[in-house]
This record gives sequence, structure tokens and C-alpha cells, in this order.
Amino acid sequence: MTSFYDTLETRPPVEREAALLAALPGQVANAQARSAAFAGILQGVQAAAVTSRAALARLPVTRKHALLERQQAARAAGGDVFGGFCTLALGAAMPRVFASPGPIYEPEGTRRDYWRLARALFAAGFRPGELIHNCFSYHFVPAGSMMESGAHALGCSVFPGGTGQTEQQVQAMAELKPAGYIGTPSFLKIIVDKAAEMGIALPTVSKALVSAEAFPPSLRDWLAERGIAGYQCYASADLGLIAYETEAREGLVLDEGVLVEIVRPGTGEPVPEGEVGELIVTTLNPDYPLIRFGTGDLSAILPGACPSGRTNTRIKGWMGRADQTTKVRGMFVHPAQVADIARRFPEVLKARLVVAGEMAHDRMTLQVETASNPPELAARIGEAIRDVTKLRGDVQLLSPGSLPNDGKVIEDARSYR
Repeated sequence: MTSFYDTLETRPPVEREAALLAALPGQVANAQARSAAFAGILQGVQAAAVTSRAALARLPVTRKHALLERQQAARAAGGDVFGGFCTLALGAAMPRVFASPGPIYEPEGTRRDYWRLARALFAAGFRPGELIHNCFSYHFVPAGSMMESGAHALGCSVFPGGTGQTEQQVQAMAELKPAGYIGTPSFLKIIVDKAAEMGIALPTVSKALVSAEAFPPSLRDWLAERGIAGYQCYASADLGLIAYETEAREGLVLDEGVLVEIVRPGTGEPVPEGEVGELIVTTLNPDYPLIRFGTGDLSAILPGACPSGRTNTRIKGWMGRADQTTKVRGMFVHPAQVADIARRFPEVLKARLVVAGEMAHDRMTLQVETASNPPELAARIGEAIRDVTKLRGDVQLLSPGSLPNDGKVIEDARSYR
């Protein structure tokens, strides 16, 4: 698998960055003009001036919980079920509406490969003229439709297997002889195990594109031993494809239709390349123009180019959740509060709040990396902790590079026995 889906995948990085940034002002203007939610969120922003990553980083982050809250408020008032984020009207321009847990309602428009999954399918080895067995759900959530529309754009036929009914899935695979599988990796293992139990061979199922859950190397190797090359992609119901795996097996390559930032959890501040932080995505979809949408997922940028020859930026993949809010002595403490404390002191390079002890006897320690240690710095930081969180906390000053690069801003190290 050395060919590419299109020439976008191998264009010079400078050319790609210029194209993304050139499209950015128009998408910001589109969101302001056609999305009631972003008209408010981006009020006062001069769209024509958002032409750089630095300008983008000054815009507010909209996180999924805020999107849900706006949708719930609008529905309670008898208004727009999408909370003002969608620019389409019900009818021919919006053939489907989906629901993710919350519920959060998502629109699907009419553009070919609406969720941009064809690129990930191609990287996983699927080619025009093949039949794909799709075991993502076709009801409520958009996963089944996301993958099917990508497969159709690639020129493939799809069997809508959906979830469950394992024996029937095996029978259909044996009789239809699909080239591969789309779905969660765990369900593929269940199907393969069931086929072995039933004494039915599935020799044509030689490749798979999996998503929606972890795909550990152990399961990847287990499938490979049974003749199935499994690849993963990272996508969401809000944004479509974000990144995908290639034959290089070194991280996930970003999709060509999104602009990705990695920020310090709880903030909108970009972190240095290689540091773990929250994945923030700006989509170029005019129907659902999410600007600086916080996924809540942790990841990091990988240095260098992908050995597959694709020139887009790579991320390490999913590395946990960014929402580390915890309750201490009856009070919620948020990552944004830790960031607020750190910002007050130019000497602080990085901060991490550790909550230790036992329930009802917990204690907070703010560990901070500092380039210098002026008099009474620890005491002043301690005062800021109390001012911001309304709780007392200890301060531990550390040399630069002491804290782990794992994206954690709050570590809950308490004992719950």
C-alpha cells in the first residue's frame, strides 16, 4: 500500500498550511453569519483578521459540554434542536439527523463523503469495486452512515451489518465474501471467534478499519495472525474524520479537512510540539462550522514526516481524557483554575495539582516547574491557590522537565479503599 488517495496527502506542508489558513477567515465569517451560536461566541471577532494560528488561538474554545448545554436550553425553550450550531434547515439539504449520548443532535448534509472517511478507508487498504461489511450502528448514532458514505465515495459496496447477531454476521461474511470489515475492533474479534466456533472460514476478510474504542497492539497482532490487517482511525460525530493510521504504523496522520491544535487542558493555550494536551479541532464544514471545538481527548504532535510518504502532521492517537475536574473537600477544582494560578507567575513553566490522602482527609499539592526561585514564591503561589480554588494547598517547586509529559493538570492520587 504505497499509493495515495489523492495529491492532497503529499503536497508540501507549507502549501497545506497556507490553504488551511486561507480558508479560515471564510469559515469564521460563515459561522458568524449563519450559526446563531457562533454569532454570539465570536461576537466582536474580525473574521478577515483570523489568518494565522496565533489569531486562531485567541478565539474561545467551545467544548462538547457547552454545545450540549446550548442544545438543551434551546430545546427547553421550544427552539432549534441543534442549539444554533447548524446552518442547514430540515428538508432536502439535511437528509439525516443523528443523536449521540447526551443527547447531542448532529446533522448530516448532502455532500459526497460528508464525513470524509474515504481517505481513512483507502489508507486501510480498501479499493473501488470491493464489498465492505459495515458493523457500525445504523441507528441513533452516525457511525454506520459515516463509514458507509465514505465507502460509497471510494467506489465500494456496503453490507449494513450493524451490531449484534453474531452468527448471522458470520453467515453473511461467508456467503457474501466481503473484502473487509468496518466497526469496533472488539466486535471483529467476537465475529472471528464465533466463526472459528462454528467451523466457518472467512478467507476474504483480509482488512479492517476500526474505530470508537482502543485498538491495542495485542489485538492488532491477534488479527494479523488470522490474516486480517487492521487499521484504526479517529473520528467523531461532530467533526467527522480527524486522523487515520497508515501502513507505517507510526501515529495517526491528520485529515486534510481539519485544522488541529493541541492545548493545555482547561485552556485554549497551545502547548509546544510534543507536549501532551487537549485536541482542539476547527472544521471546514460549512453546514456545522465548529470553530476551535474541544474534543476532550488528549494527544500530542509527533515530530517529522510519516514514513508512508504522507506529509500532513501526525498525532500519537488517543491518550486519555482532558477533563480532569475533581472534587476536593466538597469543592470542584478544574484544570482551568490550575492554569489561572500558573498564569499569575511568570516564573512558572508548568503546573500539576496532585490531590492525595484518603476520602475526607485529602490534601492538595501544586507541583510547579520554575526557571528561578525568587523569595517567597511558594508562599505567593499558595495564596493564589486559596484565592482561585477557595481551598488551601501546599506548593512544591521543581526544576524544569521534572513533571511527566502525560497531559495531566490534575492528578487524583487519593485512596478510595
